[in-house]
Amino acid sequence: MFTPKYPPQDTAPPVTATASTAYTPAPVQPSAPAQVPVAAVSNRPTVQLTPGSALALAAGGGAVVLVVGAVLVSLLLAVAITGVSVAVVAVVLRLLIKDLHKH
Repeated sequence: MFTPKYPPQDTAPPVTATASTAYTPAPVQPSAPAQVPVAAVSNRPTVQLTPGSALALAAGGGAVVLVVGAVLVSLLLAVAITGVSVAVVAVVLRLLIKDLHKH
């Protein structure tokens, strides 16, 4: 299920590099018409964005940013409130212990 799916390997032989690669032009055959390479047809579906779908995508992205931002701000606020409350409890306990030692 989680194994990667690789495309089929090419059937062309591997290209080997040689130390002395001299350029030799291919022979010209005027009688044969020029072959135009044809692009390979992909099996993947193409995604076409219309202006409406682009706007919906941008609005969805903006909504995600706002929701994540609100969650992060609320977490930061919760940590700050917890820190302040722990500090207040520490001050109150220190005063109580100080008052206990006086008597």
